[in-house]
Amino acid sequence: MGYWQSGALDWKLAALALAAAVLMQLITNLQNDVGFTTRGAQHLGAHTGLPRATTMGWLSTRQVRIAILILSVLACGLGLSLVALRGWPVLAMGVASLCAALAYMGGPRPIAYTAFGELTVFVFFGLVAVLGTQWLLTGGVSIGGLMAAVAVGALAAAALVVNNHRDIAHDHLAGRRTFAVTWGQTASWRLYRILLSATWVMPVLMALALRQPWMLLPLVLLPRTLALQKVFTPTATGAACNAILIRTFWLEMWFSILLSTAAMLARVSH
Repeated sequence: MGYWQSGALDWKLAALALAAAVLMQLITNLQNDVGFTTRGAQHLGAHTGLPRATTMGWLSTRQVRIAILILSVLACGLGLSLVALRGWPVLAMGVASLCAALAYMGGPRPIAYTAFGELTVFVFFGLVAVLGTQWLLTGGVSIGGLMAAVAVGALAAAALVVNNHRDIAHDHLAGRRTFAVTWGQTASWRLYRILLSATWVMPVLMALALRQPWMLLPLVLLPRTLALQKVFTPTATGAACNAILIRTFWLEMWFSILLSTAAMLARVSH
């Protein structure tokens, strides 16, 4: 959307923003891994999620914590370079993102132990990531950028819905009051459908608001979405949820690629 708005792309800024985003994702995943193990969650009932490095013994908790520290320092270094280029708003976004990454499974009251996990993912992997990048590249945000942020954030949050839906019984034993644990399987299933539906409304609204039919390009993935909604049922568990989770990740990736392609094509044909 930055290219659509300005007609140009600062590759240096884009590369730095991408590197910072990857580091935040790694920090979040590692913190989630080590937090799960240090709280002894692996000993509470049967866990059917994807394997964790510390639980499987592939890495020690000390090694993972050192990795988190190193990656956090690298992220801060990249952040400071972006602050030097674009000013204090980058600092605010960077600090908030790093704190959220560390707090997701860290501290006395981790976000992952509350019903706000999906909301946190929507905000930081959608609104902050997309609008923050657009502002970084162009110095502003747009209605198209906001719609793109909602779509991407909804898909990211949908992936977490599947993850927490799968682990509802285990999380209940571990004392995690996730959305699925708090409101139940049916509510979790409905939230997934709402998030996916919101994702596919956005390209239509973008096409209308920007008067660019190219923005409808991501709708070629709609059959995959409908298939996911069909196989994800309120009673889906275990391996079935793992397969749906991976398919949701792939859907998010291809949606983002097609949306970015649509924005570029819209600008070229403008």
